[in-house]
Amino acid sequence: MTIALIAGTGGVPPVVTRALMDQGRVPVICEMMGFPSEVEGDFLRVPFRLETLGTLLDRLTALNVAEVCMVGAVSRPVVDPTAIDAATAPLVPHLMEAMAKGDDGTLRAIIDLFESRGFRVLGAHQIAPALVPPAGVLTTATPPDLTIDMAIATTALAEMGRADLGQAMIVNNGQVIAREDARGTDAMLADFCPKPAQASAAASDPLSFLIGGASDLIGGAADWLSNHQGDDTDTPATGGFVFKGPKPGQSLVADMPTIGPATAERAAQAGLAGIVVKEGGVMILDQPRVIEVLNRNGMFLWVAP
Repeated sequence: MTIALIAGTGGVPPVVTRALMDQGRVPVICEMMGFPSEVEGDFLRVPFRLETLGTLLDRLTALNVAEVCMVGAVSRPVVDPTAIDAATAPLVPHLMEAMAKGDDGTLRAIIDLFESRGFRVLGAHQIAPALVPPAGVLTTATPPDLTIDMAIATTALAEMGRADLGQAMIVNNGQVIAREDARGTDAMLADFCPKPAQASAAASDPLSFLIGGASDLIGGAADWLSNHQGDDTDTPATGGFVFKGPKPGQSLVADMPTIGPATAERAAQAGLAGIVVKEGGVMILDQPRVIEVLNRNGMFLWVAP
């Protein structure tokens, strides 16, 4: 039974690909233009655009694909009406109606389109179940009593769900001090991280923004991001925790929340005490590395039941 991965960016698509290969299944890799995946290897690759989604469905049918997994990050692209092909034109009214309902609505509509064509849509966690950790504290450090904080976080997550925006927040002393926006969890945490000293030189060096941008792209700031913390960098986030979970009613088939080592590193730099995720609703990419980072910084990771 052939399976296709609608693979976006990030570290999850390679993990799911390896899981499929371990199961003796070679996936077809489908990549939306502008969002190349990190999947490496000699796979059949089918590029597509949202404007040619109908043609993609036809191609997968011709390849005898029976199952589809949507995995990885893809931002909503700008649709070019002139690029919509004949196979996709009949789908446009359905897609336009769904896109008006936000990201969750768009995802559900796309899932419906695949299922209406006879494809079984699987979640990444169904192929690689190890991505979803069991309930419990996974680190050496344990969380304090978070009963009040979790009640407040759960209420805030429901509000975010109604707005169809974000899956994570920072909670401290019974208050939500930051909510994830379209930039993502790591960007939210970066707002509370110390800024590198060299940033102050940007005004005097007209090329410094190019150098800094290149460093970010190649991970040149990694040394600064680890173990660069001090009493003079305290913020309202210091001592709080990241809470991440699916919004009420959110489809986990194509959009299960994810954290990874970068999340742990940034949480440490922001001076947080730990991370809380919802059991069965959040994937942890490279769990051993995440736990190592948190243990090194004396932080907790609680998978809340």
